[in-house]
Amino acid sequence: MAPRNAPTGRQRRLATEMRRLREQGGISIQEAAALLGADRTLIPNIEAARTGLSEERVRRLASMYKCLDQSLIDALAAMVGSRRSPSPWWDEYRGKLPDGHLDVSEIEHHATRIRTAQTVHLPGLFQTEDHARAIFDLGVPPLSRLEVELRVAHRMGRQSVINGDGATPYVGIIHEAALRLTFGGRKVAQQQLNYLAEAADRDNVTLLVVPFSAGAFYGAGQSILYAEGPVPQLDTVHLDTSLGAHFVDAPTDLANYRSLLDLMERSTLSPAESRELIRSIAREL
Repeated sequence: MAPRNAPTGRQRRLATEMRRLREQGGISIQEAAALLGADRTLIPNIEAARTGLSEERVRRLASMYKCLDQSLIDALAAMVGSRRSPSPWWDEYRGKLPDGHLDVSEIEHHATRIRTAQTVHLPGLFQTEDHARAIFDLGVPPLSRLEVELRVAHRMGRQSVINGDGATPYVGIIHEAALRLTFGGRKVAQQQLNYLAEAADRDNVTLLVVPFSAGAFYGAGQSILYAEGPVPQLDTVHLDTSLGAHFVDAPTDLANYRSLLDLMERSTLSPAESRELIRSIAREL
């Protein structure tokens, strides 16, 4: 396959997992190349996502690496995709938005379940246009009007994963502080909270509020998106930082974030109580 100039996040993740399989199998780069009958540079190029993989080669390498987890092998093979597949919707933003934005879209699109935790901001998958615009207007350094509108449009596009047929199951933990911050002013905030309360009634959506009365709680201050893959080894965590998107996929880190989210849920109100608090705050505005 021809070398890639700019691999996507999903392609980089496949490359990372192929390296992990090789290392877990105790196979060196030189040994892997010899078993394939290929130049030794092929394996580093595969593991850096510079060279693409076919489904057949993924399965062959997994066999060479002594992987016995058929579910994982099937999931990795499915990540290859087809050259004839239509371009995903977020491709229209390539070159217009930072790659991290596109990688988040890709992760959410392929997730089997999404869990998030927010302390100051509301989940991006449930923000209204006006709320999102108010947030992006506060960027430092300031974003141009075009950049703001591109980010708003992209954020609205992301919401397709939790809407309509085949909507992805979603569990969101939100601190009460995020509900009370009035981004965009009173009217925008009220419309946002009413929209959030309506979304909480969907069958695939569970919203859990951490009330002020809970006091200190695990994970305070963090903003976490945990996207579950077809197998646990392919889960991904997205952390939204002031320096941009940061992605976590190391097995130990994934286990720690799963535990953290479980602990955070202990501090939340029930789904019904959470919906009522959201509506109550909206009425107060």
